Parts: sequence; structure tokens; C-alpha cells
Amino acid sequence: MNFKNPILLSLICICAKVCSQNLPSLVHDKNINATFSIVAYDPDEQEWGIAVATDNIYVGNSTIYIEPGVGAFSVIAETAPDYGLDGLAQLRDGTPIKEALENIRKNDPEAHFRQVSGIDAKGTPYAFTGESLNYWKGQAAHQLGKNYVVMGNQLADSVLQQMAASFENASGTLPERLLKSLLAGQKAGGQLSGKQSAALVVKGSHHEWFNQLDLRVDDSKTPFKDLQRLLNYHYGRIRTNQTLYALRMNNRERAERLLAEAETLTQGWNGMYGKLALAHILLGDEDKAVTILLKAIAENPKRATMLSTFYCLREHPELRSYFKEDAFSVKDWNNAITLLLQLNRIVEGITLAKRTLQKYPDASYTHYLLGKGLSANKDMEKAKVSLEKAIALDASNIEARQFLESLHE
Repeated sequence: MNFKNPILLSLICICAKVCSQNLPSLVHDKNINATFSIVAYDPDEQEWGIAVATDNIYVGNSTIYIEPGVGAFSVIAETAPDYGLDGLAQLRDGTPIKEALENIRKNDPEAHFRQVSGIDAKGTPYAFTGESLNYWKGQAAHQLGKNYVVMGNQLADSVLQQMAASFENASGTLPERLLKSLLAGQKAGGQLSGKQSAALVVKGSHHEWFNQLDLRVDDSKTPFKDLQRLLNYHYGRIRTNQTLYALRMNNRERAERLLAEAETLTQGWNGMYGKLALAHILLGDEDKAVTILLKAIAENPKRATMLSTFYCLREHPELRSYFKEDAFSVKDWNNAITLLLQLNRIVEGITLAKRTLQKYPDASYTHYLLGKGLSANKDMEKAKVSLEKAIALDASNIEARQFLESLHE
């Protein structure tokens, strides 16, 4: 190939850009993306959320701005963070959402390339679509509804209408409704230039950090499918934790129902299979637990390194080869002891801890676990001795120190 030929080189450069960017981005030499999004507010849960998809990479990086109790903004087409950051600042100061966006828009010489939607603390929506977007191939528009806005550019004709109808008629949580709306838009034709990334972010006034939802598919041939899988994992983890809580509360019927949901939602997330196996052991179904653990290893062979935790299942023929006790470290034994105590198999846990200490007499954490077991077995004086030994061996063993303090209260 003759790279000295200027015409040929120009054609190669143009082809490279066309393959990596949509046409308006190439023509205008800007970071313009064919994008569609929904911004919404749930007044009952006091949650603000955005779902968005585009034909370029990492759409969640520059299009989503949410502050619980203040509002949310989606900024697409030729993105500009000022609309999100300054918009939230103005809402925080009490400026109405329409005025806030128009204040920024009138000082933006390239506002005709922007598409921005937002919703305030009370669910009031507002949006604008830059004039130049109407000259691009496909539809560029926005549609306001009660507590939501849908918008997009370079779209098939009925995308926004289907997104709005889906959101209004959908049941479930705000994240579920947002994703259903986004999927409805894609089913209606989505963006004419295809799809590459998607994101779903929901934040609430009453959320702890672990309740804030921030899911991103930055580069994929199937971003909608991947985003749905991530949302399933999010709720699957919640259902798994609820299962274990129900078991602690001796609510077997609820636990069984939640566990069935958790197993469906977490398919493919082998990192969660250990908790699912634990739930089945607590329900008395060790065979099912073994099946789940073997599935985890089949999906990710490195999961076998964590099987020491399930030493209590060592008599099952399918797992026996994984328990090479001579290769166990003190941490492996501690994992095994911890699970026995968690399963309320206290005497077994105490016995295994004492056996481990014969080989590792200076293992501070094992002394701590022995102390916990002895305490659960109502042998308080020996428990205190074990905990004191754990602290003497390692003054930084904060768990032993805190547990010992609790026994003196």
C-alpha cells in the first residue's frame, strides 16, 4: 500500500473516522453522539434516575448528572458538563429548572448542537433540543411527561413515543422502569447508527452509598442485554442477602421464595454462588449447595481456591478431591471454622479451631474464632482467655478486642 499517496491517505483517514464515529460527529468535527435517554423522578421513593444509550463508548461518563434532593440532568448530542454541573448548582440555589437551563443555554454559543433534559426536586421536567439536530438523519426531539422526560437524536420515528408509553405503564422500581423504557426505545428502532454503550444511574435522598445504583456498559455489541444483566445482578444480590436475613429470622417460607429469585437473577455471577450455597446449607440441602459450588468452579476454575470455606462439605464425593488438607494454610482453616460457626455448628467449630491451633499455636485469628465459639457455647471464662491470647499475639486484632470488650459489658 502506498502511504505516500496523499489522496489515498486522506481516504484512509476519512474511512477510519466514519468507522469510529457517527456522521454528524465527522462532519462537524465534534464529539457528537447519537443518543437517547430518559430522566425520571419517583416521588414515593424520592429517587432520581437516568437511563441512556449511544452509538459511542462510555455514554455514562458525560451524560448523567444527579444530586439527590436537588434534581437530575441528561446532557447528550454535543455534550457539555456545564449544563449538568451549573444546572444542579442553580437548582440548589432555588432557580426554577426552566430558568436554570435557559440561563446556561443563552450563554452557550453552540447550544444549537446540544440536547438537554432535566427534572427538579419535585419532579418538574424541562428539556430543549438544539436546532441543528433537526437537520441530522432521523428524529431529534424530546417529550415531557409526569415526573419524566425522554429525548434523543438520530432516532427511528416512534422511539420516544414508545419510551414514554413504556415508562408510564411499567411496574416495578424506578431502575426497572427506566430500563424498560430504554429497551422499548431500542425495540422501536433505537438509533439509526446502532448501539455501543448504555448506562443506568439512580440515586435517592434516603440511600446509603451501597443503595446508589450506577451501572455502566462502556463498550459492547449488546449493551442493552449487558445492562439488563447488571441490573439483575444488583437485585440478585439484594435477594440473596434478604434470603440469609430471613433464615436468621427463622422465616423459611420467605427464605425459599427469595432464594429462588436470587438464583435466577444471579445466573452467571459465580462470585455470588458461595452465598447461594450457604443459603442451601442453612435450608438443609447440602446436595444443592454442592451443585452450585461445582457450577462456580466450572465457570471460573479459580473459585476452587476458596473451597476451604466449605470444608463442612468434605464428605461429598464430588468435592472430596478439592480438599487437600496438607495444602491448607491457616487462613484456609480459619475460613472453615468461620463457616461452621456461622452455621451454628458450634462444637464442630470449636473442635476444628483447637485442632488448627495444635499446628499453628501462634495464630491470633484462630484464637479469636475459638473465643467466639466458646462464647456461643456459654463457656465465657475460657472464651475470654482465648480472646486475651489472640490480642497478646497480635495487638492489631481489632475483632478480638471488640468481642472481648462486648463480653465485659
